[in-house]
Amino acid sequence: MSISLILLAFGLAADAFAVALGQGAVMRERPLRTALIIGLAFGLAQAIAPLIGWGLGLLFADVIASSDHWIAFVLLAIVGGKMIYEGFAKDPPGEESDPGKEKPARGWVLITLAIAVSIDAAAAGIMLPTLDAPVIVSVITIGLVTFALSAVGVLIGRAGARALGSQAEIIGGLILIVIGAKVLIDHRAFG
Repeated sequence: MSISLILLAFGLAADAFAVALGQGAVMRERPLRTALIIGLAFGLAQAIAPLIGWGLGLLFADVIASSDHWIAFVLLAIVGGKMIYEGFAKDPPGEESDPGKEKPARGWVLITLAIAVSIDAAAAGIMLPTLDAPVIVSVITIGLVTFALSAVGVLIGRAGARALGSQAEIIGGLILIVIGAKVLIDHRAFG
């Protein structure tokens, strides 16, 4: 396994780790189960996306490169905005404020987050043949690194939520929007 592959795997997993921190911040119960589910979703998406990118090859590279950052930004901004909105929403009467009152993403929201954090991985998939490893080894490595970092991110995010109190969900939403903005800046979307 090459150093380039390991660095690529960690680089692609960075956004998933940051999103997993936010998901951990809104978790109330079953931390290990939630960490495994989110890790699995993000890890699978990160493994499948470069395989798709590799399969599409250079034929669609320009199309992917010209819009992947906008797609990632919109998806992250929508989910982040929803988290911020819910973070500012008042608790129902008679219910105590609980920093983990919201549940982590499930269903379509989890799929949306997994897709959003793996769009860059699809574009990176085009370069898989240049690594010193078979494509299947590359996608498995990327998936496993993302799984591990995302699962740990959920657990770290949960520990941080206890310290942050009721602001954890707002901060998690802001983190998603900042990640989306960073994607735009990294791709020089504004000039």
